[in-house]
Amino acid sequence: MEILGLGPSLFLLFVSFGFMVGVFFGFFGMGGSFLVTPTLLILGYPAPVAIGSSMAFVFGTAVIATMKHHDVGQVDYKLGALMFVGIVLGIEAGKMLVFGLEAIGRADLVVGVAYVLLLAAIGSIFTRNALRQDPADGDDGGDDDIPDIAKKIKSYNIPPMVTLTDGSKASMWTISGVGGGVGVVSGFLGVGGGFIRMPAIYYLVGVPLAAAVGTSLFGALMSGAVGAFSYGLSGVIDLGVVTALLTGSALGARIGSASTAYVDEEDVTIYFGIMLLLASAAVAVGELATWFGMAILDTVSFLLLVGSAVFVTTVILYYGVQSIRQQRHRAGPPQKVEG
Repeated sequence: MEILGLGPSLFLLFVSFGFMVGVFFGFFGMGGSFLVTPTLLILGYPAPVAIGSSMAFVFGTAVIATMKHHDVGQVDYKLGALMFVGIVLGIEAGKMLVFGLEAIGRADLVVGVAYVLLLAAIGSIFTRNALRQDPADGDDGGDDDIPDIAKKIKSYNIPPMVTLTDGSKASMWTISGVGGGVGVVSGFLGVGGGFIRMPAIYYLVGVPLAAAVGTSLFGALMSGAVGAFSYGLSGVIDLGVVTALLTGSALGARIGSASTAYVDEEDVTIYFGIMLLLASAAVAVGELATWFGMAILDTVSFLLLVGSAVFVTTVILYYGVQSIRQQRHRAGPPQKVEG
């Protein structure tokens, strides 16, 4: 018996994987969709199908997570809208590159190698920053929440300048560059691009961290919508895979978003960085499996990829449960009403 063209075990696998990716999306505002394309590649899906299906999944998950952040006023819709043109042009450029490589039979190899390098680079940055984190550093809020490099960039008033929702100003050139760069990565790798867009919004545009997370999710929504439409016109989206992933992420995204109220992101950032490094190794092993024709390496690659995601999801949920218990303990037992 098949469910939407998938066997029961494969459908359950995608639902579970979608739940984990949803948790990452909701909690970090990034960092889940880039696991989908490599997983589909490891499972034998062609690169265009893996990327197109991932883009459709990004759209659905980002809608759920963005709504949650919208409820607490952490989305700068004006900034997101200004990035839209760059995102559209970048995605089209990325898609053309994928289909060009597919035509010469090199898409799977190039996309796989790009994932290995990108995941390793981002994972190293996250892990290094987590290890260097000074526990004494506080969050003073306001302009102190803007990194020094962003303040430096903001000091150059290159017209046209636009006023963002928080009242600060940024050059349209910076905003367009961020949108275009993220769009190329999204269209080429089939990701929301949050692991690049969120840091770019924070460090380059100079938006406070909480708003950068919410606005990044809104950007993922737009990237996913444009990418899904573009790849959908080419008929390379597997709706069965997308539906199964979205079924799990619908719950995971809301749990991840809610966990931000209880869990300090600094507590789990190092685990997230390690997960990215393991994911990079997993994709590399998968590429070796293709080159040498060794099925055992495909199994190792898949276990590394899914195992690292399971571990980080468990860590987030564990910290969330512990924080809730501690808050309830401090509140004390409810008072009995006599009479």
